Amino acid sequence: MTRRRRVPPSPLPQREGVDAVRVRLPLDGTWATVREHLVERLSADAETVTGMFEAGRVVGEDGRPVAPDAGYVPGLFVWFHRDLPTEVPVPFPIEVVYRDAHLVVADKPHFLATVPRGSHVTETALARLRRELELPTLGAAHRLDRLTAGLVLFTVRPEERGAYQALFRDRRVRKEYEAVAPFAPGLALPRTVRSRIVKERGVLAAYEVEGEPNAVTRVELAEHRAADGLGRYRLTPTTGQTHQLRVHMNALGVPLLGDPLYPVVADRVPAGDFRRPLQLLARTLEFTDPVTGIEHRLRSTRTLEAWSSPAAWAGQ
Repeated sequence: MTRRRRVPPSPLPQREGVDAVRVRLPLDGTWATVREHLVERLSADAETVTGMFEAGRVVGEDGRPVAPDAGYVPGLFVWFHRDLPTEVPVPFPIEVVYRDAHLVVADKPHFLATVPRGSHVTETALARLRRELELPTLGAAHRLDRLTAGLVLFTVRPEERGAYQALFRDRRVRKEYEAVAPFAPGLALPRTVRSRIVKERGVLAAYEVEGEPNAVTRVELAEHRAADGLGRYRLTPTTGQTHQLRVHMNALGVPLLGDPLYPVVADRVPAGDFRRPLQLLARTLEFTDPVTGIEHRLRSTRTLEAWSSPAAWAGQ
């Protein structure tokens, strides 16, 4: 049996709280040089990749630049930093609601992605917290949608991250969400919604299909207002499919306020437009710490504006 090679630590420091990209060359590769492989791997033009090599931006395990003509070595690790995209700063703070030697639980604002991905890199909760708390080893144990606000759990020590990720994988975390949507007098609540949700790569909206349910949500009406016909809902998922709560509420005929995807995919919101955030909040997290044994019950202090300040919401 061939033993898997240990992944070496990055020889490059983080930039703006963002890790360098690590690439391991395939064991069955037939490229003549490392550069040729990266041209194909990155789907970038040869001139751009060659420029990275000539500038010394591609390094090996020892931190030394890899030459543009360096021969291909199966299994070799190389690192480099991608050019950071220009991002509009998300003008809302991240509040830390709990912190110890193992955990950071943050109260994420709307419009801020959890981890670097696509065009959202430095303006993400992970990158920001690494910078603000001076914790370069910080990692995310789970994720919230960019448009959803509320509690996110981050780990301090990389060697413990798997234990906390397992809490979410094994459904040992109780998560409760709050949402604002139209009030439907004829909708019988509480109820448990079960369905099969599919999210295709490259397609913005998820959708329900026939088949074995993979998404389960308890939906309760916390209160409603006759004045504006809105309801405040308590949502308790026991699974974590992409857009699950949004899909289930839309299927019940009460789509969340501020949702740009359900029931209809809206025109793309311009960068920097922070009006009318999705009215969905990850309100509480409850779990037993797998490292310390502490029983945690953490609560977001944020409010959903369509409920707390309906006039301000309507006038945006």
